[in-house]
Formats: sequence, structure tokens, C-alpha cells
Amino acid sequence: MLARSTFCEAICLKVSLLCKSKLVLPWVCDVTLLLSSNDTRMITVADTTSCTQYVKNVNASCTYRLSLFLSPPTPPISLGLSSLPPFRCLSLSLSSFIASVSAVLLTYSLLGKKRRLEPGTMRGCCRPKNARDRAVCMKNSPTLIVTVGLPARGKTYISKKLTRYLNWIGVPTKEFNVGQYRRECLKIYKSFEFFHPDNEEGLKIRRQCAMTALNDVRQYLSVEGGQVAVFDATNTTRERRGTIVKFAEQNGFKVFFVESVCEDPDVIAQNIVQVKLGNPDYIHCNTDEAVEDFMKRIKCYEYSYQPLEEGQDRDLSYIKIMDMGRRFLVNRVLDHIQSRIVYYLMNIHITPRSIYLCRHGESDLNIKGRIGGDSGLSARGKEFAQSLRKFLLEQKIKNLKVWTSQMKRTIQTAECLGVPYEQWKSLNEIDAGVCEEMMYEEIQEHYPLEFAMRDQDKYRYRYPKGESYEDLVQRLEPVIMELERQENILVICHQAVMRCLLAYFLDKTADELPYLKCPLHTVLKLTPVAYGCKVESVCLSVDAVNTHRDRPERIKIFPRPAVTPDGHHDNCDVKKE
Repeated sequence: MLARSTFCEAICLKVSLLCKSKLVLPWVCDVTLLLSSNDTRMITVADTTSCTQYVKNVNASCTYRLSLFLSPPTPPISLGLSSLPPFRCLSLSLSSFIASVSAVLLTYSLLGKKRRLEPGTMRGCCRPKNARDRAVCMKNSPTLIVTVGLPARGKTYISKKLTRYLNWIGVPTKEFNVGQYRRECLKIYKSFEFFHPDNEEGLKIRRQCAMTALNDVRQYLSVEGGQVAVFDATNTTRERRGTIVKFAEQNGFKVFFVESVCEDPDVIAQNIVQVKLGNPDYIHCNTDEAVEDFMKRIKCYEYSYQPLEEGQDRDLSYIKIMDMGRRFLVNRVLDHIQSRIVYYLMNIHITPRSIYLCRHGESDLNIKGRIGGDSGLSARGKEFAQSLRKFLLEQKIKNLKVWTSQMKRTIQTAECLGVPYEQWKSLNEIDAGVCEEMMYEEIQEHYPLEFAMRDQDKYRYRYPKGESYEDLVQRLEPVIMELERQENILVICHQAVMRCLLAYFLDKTADELPYLKCPLHTVLKLTPVAYGCKVESVCLSVDAVNTHRDRPERIKIFPRPAVTPDGHHDNCDVKKE
């Protein structure tokens, strides 16, 4: 029998019963079963081998329903089982429960095969159609990230980088800068006196702008399907932070504070000059007047600043970043999103540096118009490698590191440079599966529907037995983390890999990413600046084939009535809209 005890609000466990019982759903990599009770709280259940160990916090007085969540690499889809009759825990033995679960999974394995044939559904992708459905699918509550700190401490820099990173890894995130709300409301900024703690009118306007921003946060997380919102403001008082925590509790959001503390006057002065002088508040001021006014603005906040403290704020989840990353204090990390945020913030730095990205030299398969493979360099590819060596010598880059993939064409390119290099398997080109070493014309001829499906959603489409761009982004996340830790570096990689790396640094969307232009024999120099990245393109004047394929016309897939016995997609017509 399932044991009785007080109810635990949430137990996060994964269920692998589907895979263990060989009920194969090609588009599913994980399964979670939820018992939802009539008192609105839920617990998850484990697989057959660990059910007794983990399912121990249930309330016998509650009535439960089963819900099934199937999780491919894209956001999980809920196949709710609300039509099943409810049951009470005391009336269900462990063996009966497992039998019920097995029957449910068997039923939905058949449904999954049917869903897999639906036109327009990408391989490995099962996505809800609207924001409301998407919200139901999420296992975790939305997260509200709240910045804390005095002006000119890098809060907006952190907010923008964090937003860019989370969006890149597939977590829908949006930044809400309260200063921008204040500028839209006030229109004309006069002086630092607006921020003086005794200025009642200024205080009222700032409070109103903060509440407007929070209302937009609610709209984004609750209605528009966002998963993380970054509330970028000073939030220097416990009263303001308490208001935000209360707002989050009322709306079912988790709160994670990010405080930036810096006492180095040189860093603060540099931040004011590089960032704040370009602020719309000082568009009509000279440099000296702007710096003086901003320093007085900081003094206004210092009067009421109450930093996060280990004792008084021990119940809050937060990371405290001291002196731009020299030291950290982390408290009460609650879930994997907060864990990833902490890990990311502990890897970024503000040291000036340049990141050089280029593809390998032209390969033999490039000349033949074939994708993938592991061929060596062509004669022009070797010429490019020598030109790259000359270019790097002219640049006189200090302490340059070189990374390559583990494929012949990048290694042969690096060998010509005459410097040490490091190989990364994660930098290997996207795996085209059964389409490796084929021409696009051959793919269109032999796999017409696969070809059309890739054109329909190139980012999420996965080659049969291969990868998608979405898979590639996940593979490259450790590379991005290490790139953030490095100073001057050259990455010799491949077209799809370079697109993913560029999309991160240039804040490109998933829709834009697969069509970024990364020509052969061209070096891109990326220089991180205050709120973005400066890009310089250097063509080394060595001819090469053009491997870029432009975005095609919109494709629509129309089903035919019949379904082939082998489950292939041959029962569809492909037409241009």
C-alpha cells in the first residue's frame, strides 16, 4: 500500500518506465507522472524500481488524478488524463498503481505514433499551440530575477547578458528595465534631485513606474508564456524587495535576487563614462556635468541602501556578486534554472578581449556541394590556412588561444598556424544523420518531405538519425561557458556551429539563427562592449565556394488520406504557399 504521512508540496522525480518497458516513442526522451489532488497540490511518482522509496508523502484524505507529461528536447507536452476516474490512495495498492501507469503509457504510445505523423510536426518536437497550453506544460513555476544594487554597478549589463543567455538556451526570457519606464513617464530629466529620498513627487513617480513594470512582468509570465522575467532596477530597500516578493507569491512566481556590489572607484568611474554618459538622461550635457550629476545620484541611493545580508535575508534565494566577479555569495538555490543562472554569472567577466570566429578552409566535400562528412582541405582551403596564419601574426594578439573541432578540416587549418591548439568534440559540425555527404538536390529527391520539413522549421528540424540546430545549441552550451571565461581566443569551427555561437553573441532569435551568413575564408572579430558585441568581418581574399542557402519560400505540407504501413511520411504532398 502507498504509505501515509503529511503531504509534501513538491517532489521532483523523473519516470523512465516508458523506456524500460520498451514502449518506444521516438520523440520522447523523458516522462513525468503527476498525482494532482483536490487541494490543488501535486506530487510526482517514480518508476517501478523506486516507487516504494519515493512515493511516500501523500494524503489519504485527498482524491487524486493522474496526469502524464511527455518531454522531448522541446518544452514538454501535457497529455492530461482527466477522463480517468479519480482514486483515493488507500484504495490503491502499489501493484495496481503500476499496472494503471503501464496501461496509460501503452495507450499514449499509440497516440504518440499518431501524433508523429501529423503534418507540420518536426521530428523530436511536440509543441503546444498557444501560450496557455505552453504554461500548463511547464513543470516549474516562472522565475522572476530581481537585480539589487547602487547605480553604475553593472546591473543592466548583467540583466542583458543573462537575458541573452537564457533565450539562447531556449528559456523564454525578457528584461524589464524600470529606468526606461521612468524615462517614458518623465520625458525630460532635470537633475539628481529627482532621486533625493526627500523628494515625495519623485518617489511617487518611481514607485508608479516600478508597479507598471511589475504588471508587465505578470502579463509576460502568466499570459504570454514567458518563463523568466528580469526586473532590472536598484531595489535597494527591504521594503521594495518585500513588495516584489509579495507580488511574486500572489502570482505563483519564484524570486531570485542578483545583487552587484562594487567599491572600486576606478570600475565605477569607468562604468559611468562607458555606459551612463550615453544615457538619454544626459544627451544634452557635457561629460563633466554628466559625471558630477550621476555621482550625486549615487549618493541619493546610498542614504537608503540596505544590501542583502546572510542573517536577515537567509530565507531569500540570491547571488551576491562582489567587485565584478572577484567573490560570490550564493544563498538558497531552489531549482535548475536558478542553478544555471548562478553558474553562468560565476563565469562571465569584464576583462577587455576579442573573440575570433572562422570556419575551416574550404574542404573537398565543399567543392562537391556535399554536406557534412569528414574530408580534408582543398588546395584553396590550404591557401586560406596560410593566409590565416599571416593575418594572426599581423594582429599581434596577446596570449591567443586556438580551439578546433575534432574533424580533419579544422585540425588541418589549425596545423598551418604553427601554434598550440585545443580540440573540442562539442565543436563538431551538426550531424546530418542519413543525409551525411549528400547534396541538397539529392536530399530533395530521395527525402522530399524531410527536405520540406527542414525548410518549414530549420531550427527545430532534426535530421533522421542526426541533430537539429536546437540540439546543437545544447551541445555548445559548455563551449559558451568556457568562452565567457577566456580572454583572446580563435575558434576554428563549422557553418552550423559558427551560426550558433554568433547567435549567442549577437542576440539573434531561433528563427534568425539558421540563416546567419558565415562564409568560408572570412574571419569575424567579436569585441564585447557595454550592452552588446561589436563585429568586424575580415575577408582573407582566398576564393571559396558559397555554402550558404537562403531562407526558402514558405512551405506547406498537405496530408493525403492514406498512411503507409512502414510509418514513413510518404503520404503527404509538399507545396509552396
